[in-house]
Order: sequence, then C-alpha cells, then structure tokens
Amino acid sequence: MPLPADIRSDAIPRHIAVIMDGNGRWAKAQGWQRIKGHRAGADAVTRCVEACNDLGVEFLTLYAFSTENWQRPKSEVAALMTLLERFLKEQLSRMVADNVRLQAIGRLTDLPQSCQEELHRCIEATSQNTGVTMILALSYGSREEIVDGIRSLLRNVSEGHLDSAMITPDVVSKHLYTRYFPDPDLLIRTSGEMRLSNFLLWQCSYAEIVILQKFWPDFQKEDLYQSVRDYQKRQRRFGAV
Repeated sequence: MPLPADIRSDAIPRHIAVIMDGNGRWAKAQGWQRIKGHRAGADAVTRCVEACNDLGVEFLTLYAFSTENWQRPKSEVAALMTLLERFLKEQLSRMVADNVRLQAIGRLTDLPQSCQEELHRCIEATSQNTGVTMILALSYGSREEIVDGIRSLLRNVSEGHLDSAMITPDVVSKHLYTRYFPDPDLLIRTSGEMRLSNFLLWQCSYAEIVILQKFWPDFQKEDLYQSVRDYQKRQRRFGAV
C-alpha cells in the first residue's frame, strides 16, 4: 500500500515497540468480562502488524504477557494462554500470506507446553518471510532479562571465554534476549499510562515515546501512522547537541 502522503519514507522507525495496555479496562467499561477485552486486543494486533507492513517497519515488538502477569487469577492466565495458542493457530496462514516473520522473547519455557509447541511451529513456518518481524514478548520482564544476561556474562567469564575488562554496553546487549534485533526507535503505549512497566528497559534507553489516550482494543492503523508522524517531528540527538 502507498504511504500516507505526510509520512516521509526516509524516516520510518526501523523498530517499533508497543505496550498493549487496557484490554481489561476496555471490557470492564462495557460491562464485559476481561477476557473479551483480550480477544478484541488480538484483533488490534492484526491491525498494528498490517500498518507496520504498510510503512516498511522492519521490527515490531509487542508486550503480550509479562512475568508479573503470572500473578493474575489462574482462570484469567489459563484463558490468556488458550487465547495465545488460538491466535497463533488462526494467524499462521495470514502471517505467511502477508510475509510476516514471527519471533519471541522472554522466559518461554514458563509457557504451557502446547503454547511452546505452537509458538515454535509458527516461528519455523515463517522463518523465511522477509516482511516485518513481529516479536512477541511472552513471560517477559526486563529486569529478569538483565539478570539472565548477567548470568550469561558470568558463565562466559568463569569459563574463560570472556575477560571481565572486555565487558562493554555492546557486549551486554549481545547477552540479552533481543541480541538479534536492533533497539527500538519508537515506543508506543496505549491507555494513557506513563510508565515502562518493566519492558525493554535497556533497549529503550533512547527510544522516542508516544502515549495514546485509548485502550489497546481501540487501536487502529491510523494510530500507528500518527505515532510515526509524531516520531518524525522529533530530533534524535542521543545526548549530543
């Protein structure tokens, strides 16, 4: 699809990260159970991926399930895992048709075995696709990621593969879950909340942030376009003048 006329093709963020917030509150506001909000949120994911493909965004990371989310009621967690598995099964043919490559980050072994198997099946089936790479953050927490990265570094040092004097920010980045992906250029959060919620704390050090005053199920392609317009108005100095 052609770009909206007022979006510059030479300044598209390479990597967009999204905190998809507000599914439960969206459902509650309409007198529905929270899971209905999560189902509607899955539809918003499809719209977001389509918009990124339209613009030529290379990477899209979606905060789908945090390590803290395991503390929710068991019935809601079980429903979310069922929804995740169903989403993957239903969307696989679409991902293949739309040239979307699927990846995932987080403590994935915490997921139910059936979810892990479906996730790996979709990752394998889309591995040769060359459009936007959709990265699902599942059982993900940034502090946990950094701790896992430190453990990996310590193992490398103790085994003699790495000298502690050689540890730099670039080396640390290579031990994080996101080592195969560039840092996000743009971070979008829905629901109007003004916090990172333990999401990509290291990687978003210099990301431009856009806060949307709407719940995730109401997210439309135009919201992605407008966020990119806002991004293109910013001056990214990375600490310089």
